[in-house]
Amino acid sequence: MDSKWLDWAKQLQSIAQAGLTYSKDDYDLERFELIRELSVDMMSQQTDVPQEKIRNLFANETGYATPKVDVRAVVFKDEKILMVKEKAGGVWSLPGGWGDIGLTPSEVAVNEVKEESGFDVKAVKLLGVLDKKCHPHPPSPYHVYKIFILCEIVGGEAQTGIETNAVEFFAEDDLPPLSIGRNTESQIKLAFEYLHHPEKPVYFD
Repeated sequence: MDSKWLDWAKQLQSIAQAGLTYSKDDYDLERFELIRELSVDMMSQQTDVPQEKIRNLFANETGYATPKVDVRAVVFKDEKILMVKEKAGGVWSLPGGWGDIGLTPSEVAVNEVKEESGFDVKAVKLLGVLDKKCHPHPPSPYHVYKIFILCEIVGGEAQTGIETNAVEFFAEDDLPPLSIGRNTESQIKLAFEYLHHPEKPVYFD
């Protein structure tokens, strides 16, 4: 799907969601519902994915539309970075996932490392807040902010989780096939910059 069409569809969805949340007039609500349906139709036409599947994924939220938050833990050991292999795609990513209601970003990072890799860690530093659209990820129906948090191992041992089937540490020049929807090579390289230059300021956008 052309990225411009995706941007337009997401913007229409955002406008429709806000309108359906705050409008009281029945005619306005009808118009915003039509805008939402147009956004679903645009994505369906451009991707050949059935409208119902897109509607469930893309237009099922209520309230004012805001970016989703993806939290990734950066963990080093012997100058290698911790990564987990996904059962679903057979590719590798930093431990992490969507932010959970009621948990701080650092708590999410700590929990995800434990669940996906078996290690106990403590969060020690915010490395960056990245807007997914500014980096070479595949197109996404959601607007996503990615939070990278440096963590230190304090216990535990390598152990796979429900969604992972391998846990390993990788050198900067020997990275595995990456899940680029979750992390790109340039982002992994950025993480290593903080290993070599811990005084580096927080990265944003």
